[in-house]
Amino acid sequence: MMLSGLMLKRFLYFLGIIALSVNGYAGGLLTSQALLQEANQQITDIHTEALLEQLQKTPNTVVVDIRTPNEILLTGGMIDAPRSYNIPQGWLTFRIADHAPEPDMPILVYCGTNQRSPLAAQRLMQMGYTNVKNYADGFLMWRERGLPVESMDKALDSLLYSKPQPVTDNVWSAIGATAPPTYANSGHNNNLTFIVTDDGVVLVNAGENYLLAKAMHAAIQQVTDQPVKYVILENGQGHAALGSAYWKEQGAHIIAHADAAHELASRGENILQRIRRNIREKALGTRLVMPDETFQTNRKKLIVGGVHIELLHLGPAHSPGDIMVWLPQQKLMITGDMAFHERLLPIFEHTDTAAWLETWKAFAAFDAEIIIPGHGGPTDMATVTQYTRDYLMDMRAQIAELIEDGGALTDIHEIDQSAYAHLDTYDELAALNASVLFRQMEFE
Repeated sequence: MMLSGLMLKRFLYFLGIIALSVNGYAGGLLTSQALLQEANQQITDIHTEALLEQLQKTPNTVVVDIRTPNEILLTGGMIDAPRSYNIPQGWLTFRIADHAPEPDMPILVYCGTNQRSPLAAQRLMQMGYTNVKNYADGFLMWRERGLPVESMDKALDSLLYSKPQPVTDNVWSAIGATAPPTYANSGHNNNLTFIVTDDGVVLVNAGENYLLAKAMHAAIQQVTDQPVKYVILENGQGHAALGSAYWKEQGAHIIAHADAAHELASRGENILQRIRRNIREKALGTRLVMPDETFQTNRKKLIVGGVHIELLHLGPAHSPGDIMVWLPQQKLMITGDMAFHERLLPIFEHTDTAAWLETWKAFAAFDAEIIIPGHGGPTDMATVTQYTRDYLMDMRAQIAELIEDGGALTDIHEIDQSAYAHLDTYDELAALNASVLFRQMEFE
């Protein structure tokens, strides 16, 4: 069997570990300082100013924090970079290929004070990676300089990933993690937005699970004494709907589009089982609850405490039953998964990208001044247009050209998505998006 160059180097690396173990047993123990000194002689160090320059010029650098999750929590986070990952040192050998499949990809490793990261950089070089650097100043220096930091959990005393922030005088949003749902973020990876009126609160999205919904309610009660009167489900996905059981117990009226209710009826139990596997005991109390009310028209109007609220189903987009919530008095649109900007949008098997672009025209006609997307912080139309509409148009144009030239599914690596490589979930979704879209466009 022939081994690739990278596989061969990894094989030789593991042989080296065996040899080192044998020599260590025969000739006495090597001290940590001796190992560290040897590593420092082999690796390339980089300091803060050079790292800032590299992240600007090479945003696809794979930045790896090798500390444990507990260390990251206790020290306030990790370096905020486009492709930033936490891979504890003990798992580095096994997981680095998930984020750096090619031997020449730029990789930067760091720890808190440069005690462990030199050994991690050396290990990656021994595995065959050729473009590895060690951030010698360490995270504590980065934090001391006041440079951008991302947190694994911004609300340590709550199941929420982050607590609600004001967007306008009467609109608040608890911004979820832009990463996929995990045990660490308790499934809070979408935005939970609420509108405060004199006659109650209107909440957009129930949250992924019962306990998360309960935590959201506690956060709402820190803002207002008004009860949650309505809960609007932006679609039939788990993170929008499976906290409904809690809100039902509080007496809230749950509204969704008929297509979202159909998705919950057909797939809800499967989604529920996946959530239980993913967040384990944090799923306590979570069960499938159907909406109290559905609508099939393209617009449903509510007036709550004098606030005009419109629920819009303008056409197919990201998933069945996607709706948006429009506040005409503030020209504010809560878009749900119609619009993305801080994370790469996903293209599902049932996503109709051509129809999504047509629906976008109707959405753009509202000329919203404030956008609260389904994922990521509040922004504006220009930003979500760049990372949603323009991404879809770019992907469709490239794939159409590939098909016209006789390309096959195996050629999708030719699709250039580098302009979006800095977005969260790029690694998880870029290749998948190209594959799904190619298979769909073959038969358009």
